[in-house]
Amino acid sequence: MKNSTKNLDSRINVRAHTGPMRTQPHDIANNSPAADQVECWCCATTATPDKMVHLGNHPEVHLCPQCAHFVHQQAWEIEDQDRHGFGATARDTIRGLRTQVIEHGWHNNTYLGAPLQWLGKHLP
Repeated sequence: MKNSTKNLDSRINVRAHTGPMRTQPHDIANNSPAADQVECWCCATTATPDKMVHLGNHPEVHLCPQCAHFVHQQAWEIEDQDRHGFGATARDTIRGLRTQVIEHGWHNNTYLGAPLQWLGKHLP
């Protein structure tokens, strides 16, 4: 668990996003032909509101499913920092392996990429 605490900041950018989440969404009504679309506050992907995840007390905040999954993984990692059971240890090991795969670029490999990406979607 100590490794996840030390490497949390470095792995966040490696795994998904290249920058911090914005505090305000872009005004896509002027930039997009479809005014009924909203923009993900994290990665700027546009979609209809029914295809986005909304935060309970902040309906103006929209996250695409990929970013919502990423945020969920990060929350789980933070919760696991205080846990010491088998499940937390297994998830920490899986996160470490995932980091190694991404650092080596194996997820982009012609032969290994598809199976590794499938595993990544189905593991915590």
